[in-house]
Amino acid sequence: MKTKGLNEAHFLSLLQRALSRATPDAQLATTIYAEVEREVRLTKDLESFEKFCEKGALPNLAPETVAELQSELSAKFGEGNVTLTPDQNEQNVAVEIGLLDRTVTSRVKVQAEGADASEGDPKPSFVPFPVSLPEDPELVWVLARREDLAPEEATRALASIQEEFWQQRMDKSCCGAGSNAVFAEFVAHVPASALIESGLKRHYKQPESLKTLRLLATAYTGINSSVQ
Repeated sequence: MKTKGLNEAHFLSLLQRALSRATPDAQLATTIYAEVEREVRLTKDLESFEKFCEKGALPNLAPETVAELQSELSAKFGEGNVTLTPDQNEQNVAVEIGLLDRTVTSRVKVQAEGADASEGDPKPSFVPFPVSLPEDPELVWVLARREDLAPEEATRALASIQEEFWQQRMDKSCCGAGSNAVFAEFVAHVPASALIESGLKRHYKQPESLKTLRLLATAYTGINSSVQ
């Protein structure tokens, strides 16, 4: 699946076509496709979670922070399949994910934003990465990207995250209509961990209108006069 040009969506599309040719039993083909799709997404979600445990961290152990992590993991692995156990002494959260054929355990670190890493290279800082849609360039979403991530790379990463987000919500309707509503839905509901894994961060869920500053001519003239 990591072969150039064969991403998840392409692979599933090829599988669907192959199944339609391989068996005349439409119900069997649908069942096989659904099971493979589930396994592919599960594998990808587990890889994403492992990467977050390795490189990411929670900012604190506040109940709302832990609840957000619980909600994100439950959306991926199923309600009732995820157990979180915060550890105030070790400053981490033990995670247990119960799957049909195995149980996955791991720990998510807790590290306040801006704190230096205890070992290894320091984490790169984030810089502003405001984005807008071509249909409405004056409506800006306030995001951030890692300082070592070029704007072009951040743009590609954001597009990839959007593609995965909408694939997982394909059976759900968007809130509102039009491109702005679709992107607003994505920004508001995409898991923070999905952004952080790719070097991005969301500051606010709602967009801001672009503001144009105007010089105060009277005050500016008065300052010039006093200097002379």
